[in-house]
Amino acid sequence: MSYFVDENGYYGQFGGAYIPEMLYPNVEELRQKYLTIMQEPSFQNEFQDLLKEYVGRPTPLYFAKRLSEKYNTKIYLKREDLCHTGAHKVNNTIGQILMAKRLGKTRIIAETGAGQHGVATATVCALMGLECIVYMGEIDIARQAPNVARMKMLGATVVPALSGSRTLKDATNEAIRDWINNPIDTHYIIGSVVGPHPYPDMVARFQSVISEEIKKQLIEKEGIENPNYVIACVGGGSNAAGAFYHFLDEENVKLIAVEAAGLGVDSGESAATSVLGHEGIIHGSKTLLMQTEDGQITEPYSISAGLDYPGVGPLHAHLCESKRAEFISVTDDEAMEAGLELCKLEGIIPAIESSHALAIFKTKKFKKDDVVVLNLSGRGDKDLDTYIKYFKL
Repeated sequence: MSYFVDENGYYGQFGGAYIPEMLYPNVEELRQKYLTIMQEPSFQNEFQDLLKEYVGRPTPLYFAKRLSEKYNTKIYLKREDLCHTGAHKVNNTIGQILMAKRLGKTRIIAETGAGQHGVATATVCALMGLECIVYMGEIDIARQAPNVARMKMLGATVVPALSGSRTLKDATNEAIRDWINNPIDTHYIIGSVVGPHPYPDMVARFQSVISEEIKKQLIEKEGIENPNYVIACVGGGSNAAGAFYHFLDEENVKLIAVEAAGLGVDSGESAATSVLGHEGIIHGSKTLLMQTEDGQITEPYSISAGLDYPGVGPLHAHLCESKRAEFISVTDDEAMEAGLELCKLEGIIPAIESSHALAIFKTKKFKKDDVVVLNLSGRGDKDLDTYIKYFKL
């Protein structure tokens, strides 16, 4: 079975490009050109150079000694939190800004939930001197204030999404509306492996540098290319797609995707798409989606602003349905405790998104000699307010 996208933009039965007629020229231009542009030597040279000199890659594959001792297995943390801007998101925005320039676009729009993708987009727009508009849900603007300030300092215009749940999916709706109205000069940088084809594949390819590095670094550390497990949290799923990418066809590598259960899978306040979701269409692709019986999208909830997405990227829907990846749901409380545990054991303050992945060691048992790689997708600076309130610091 193939876990990669086919020529029609599908992963198994998921994916495609379900878009209004007015978006067709934009998406079709991208679809026709994205692979050709990405394969140009000049593109690759510029991309690799920026990843090294600007983002700070390769990021360390860090053996978490005390965490490993506690859970009696070998835990390696892929330190995406050490990327410039504090998360993996910048791997994709660097790639897409270079793509936009080669397509002759001068104006960049983006959506953001936790604000990390917004910051990463504003960062590369400042680097390249392009106009930047970021759509962000009004609720997320309130709970991620430091990232909003960062975006403004970087020269971006932050536009609040005031409709619906006023979070990520509503910000995405606003960004899509903008793109329909400005098709000629605007490139839409989607921040996750979601949206119409070719976005899920393009974003996964830009993020695949994560698993490419893991393979090389494991040879150095363990004398093997493949770990026993790769673990990552999943909202839309870009950090997981990047961490899984080069292991998708390696059936002996077990993949674990960790979702936000919120207050509990059956509480009505959750974002555990693999459990609660059914086949549906959101933001231009067919995927697993939390929805009511008559097809209305359900409001997701998570303490983490980056995981409260009602769907999941089509790649992950395929990995879930084909059982290639194991999907595990983690509650707010479990994630917060796991985040604090990493602070105390390893001196690393993780983003609450990444803390969801860390929480699985409490429930899932690994063998002593298992090599377990966990993608630490972001740092916790942006979440200090949530940590302060939760733990009454």
